[in-house]
Amino acid sequence: MLISLAELVDRFGGQLIGNGETKVAGFAPLDNADSSHITFLTNPRLRNEVKRSQAGALIISPKDNQLVGDLFKGSRIVAKNPYAYFAHAAQLFESFKTIPPVQGIHPSAVIDPSAKVAPTASIGPFVTIEAEAEIGENCVIEAGCFIGRKAKVGAGCRFFPRVIFLNECEIGERGVLRPGAVIGCEGFGFANEDGVWVKIPQTGRVIIGNDVQIGANTTIDRGALSDTIIENGVKLDNQIQIGHNCHVGENSAMAGCVGVAGSAIFGKNCTVGGAAMIGGHLTIADRTHITASSVVQSSVTEPGVYSGFYPLAKHQEWEKTAVLVRKLGTMRDRIRELEKTVNALTKTEK
Repeated sequence: MLISLAELVDRFGGQLIGNGETKVAGFAPLDNADSSHITFLTNPRLRNEVKRSQAGALIISPKDNQLVGDLFKGSRIVAKNPYAYFAHAAQLFESFKTIPPVQGIHPSAVIDPSAKVAPTASIGPFVTIEAEAEIGENCVIEAGCFIGRKAKVGAGCRFFPRVIFLNECEIGERGVLRPGAVIGCEGFGFANEDGVWVKIPQTGRVIIGNDVQIGANTTIDRGALSDTIIENGVKLDNQIQIGHNCHVGENSAMAGCVGVAGSAIFGKNCTVGGAAMIGGHLTIADRTHITASSVVQSSVTEPGVYSGFYPLAKHQEWEKTAVLVRKLGTMRDRIRELEKTVNALTKTEK
């Protein structure tokens, strides 16, 4: 479906420069777009691509518009945040291709008589919904999902195939769980008694707020005694592990393969780069940004950008650095002894 630039500006705002009747069918990158596409510029390193781009329209920031906007052949939409504008417009184009789910319950689904399923919900093939579970209005529960006893799924949620949402867990409205996500699995809790590991029952829940998205094969463990909490607006990528009793603050986001140990507490608007590891029983301040592959072993009390890793190097260089690191303790002691010797000298001797 085609949509005019004037319609986009009516919906999402921005300053239109050029022909508002120009119609586009969707997005494409600067270097691959043709006249049927709209594209966007957010990376300063791609400014040179603007002149060569064949796109029918360009979303651009006021600053970039001043620098390179006149080099673009087509029409422009000047927006404060081109990337966010792209996100909203892309959702619109995607909605044109989406086939609405069929309301009702597939014959192969197994639903306990005591469960409550809203009449506007769509329950796919081979879904299991256990006793006293609740499924809200306009939910879409796709094939092979499992909804545990007394679980609550808010209105407008979408569970992709093979999501496991276990007993007594709750999610608010408009949540999205990607394939294979497991919510409410038992946390890793054991006590050591004379060398033998004794299992600690995990009796808490997982409580998830509104507008939360959870990626494929991500696992969020239920609490040991209190609940694991994921607040409103949190976005979790694929293959993330959130340990028991964690608390992730509103509008925080984590990239793929992040691991968060039990009882870690994140403030609001935090971000964590891919494959970062967060130790247990830590507190992370609001607006903290942890870069990819960092290892956080102590609490962060002030907002900012934090990194905890050594930059990549050739193997031989890394080995030499490792040798020096091992000797730092000895070097420190020798320097302290040298300082004592120097301080003991008279002015003339120095």
